[in-house]
Amino acid sequence: MKTALASRRIIVAGIAICAALLVGTVVTALAQTTNDAALVRTSATDVSQFPNLDQLPGKVPAHVWNGLANVWRQNHARWQRSATNDVGAVVFLGDSITQGWNNLAGDFPNLHVANRGIGGDITSGVLYRLQADVLSLNPSGIVLLIGTNDIGDGSDPADVAANIRLILLAIKNFNPNLKVIVCKIMPTEDGKPGVEKIKQVNDRVEQFVKTEPNFIMCDTFGIYLDEQGHQIAADFKLDHLHPVAAGYVAWKKSLDPLIAQLNWGAVKAN
Repeated sequence: MKTALASRRIIVAGIAICAALLVGTVVTALAQTTNDAALVRTSATDVSQFPNLDQLPGKVPAHVWNGLANVWRQNHARWQRSATNDVGAVVFLGDSITQGWNNLAGDFPNLHVANRGIGGDITSGVLYRLQADVLSLNPSGIVLLIGTNDIGDGSDPADVAANIRLILLAIKNFNPNLKVIVCKIMPTEDGKPGVEKIKQVNDRVEQFVKTEPNFIMCDTFGIYLDEQGHQIAADFKLDHLHPVAAGYVAWKKSLDPLIAQLNWGAVKAN
């Protein structure tokens, strides 16, 4: 009798422990989901001035380029004047590599394009300004390239990839049918520690993109490597970071079939 009672107590205790573990797992999962959702909603409405780092959402590097605030302010003043004309455009979103595409409209004559690149910007900066700079335009598509400055500023690859994931989730939350071309971070100079970190970010982001039918990856990493896996120096300035004209031609060639696949040109025609 005592043995049977003890056995029942052990069974009840085991069930209680399993239930507690299950509840803990669910609470942890809900907390993670809530945290992601909260970060997705942190885009500011007035983003004309670069905020303090502690006001940025997501994972933020310890420091940023000291010229970022000035470039940020200048670009927003210019965009304020052109915002009406940019409604419904395919928005190119990113940092100085995107901002430096000076002939964007000429290179894509069949697209209505808007350039929302800011020199020195980081992934948390894009999260902060996403609503005001991009989603408020009700874009017909987005081309995203961001993350190289995070790596240069010392961020962990997992944090950079997590921020890019949050950017994409915010876009999906805004419009589940909005198509996004996600460009890989371009390679930098051979031998620099950042190259391996860039690969890690690209791999993590690509794994996520593959799970989302409206996101497409563009290989803006491999196209800039030669047969030995070294950066094609002729495609970049001496800093091995910013493309020259030939580099933008290579980027355009990678984008063209994806843009055709998404039929974005038909939007301008209509």
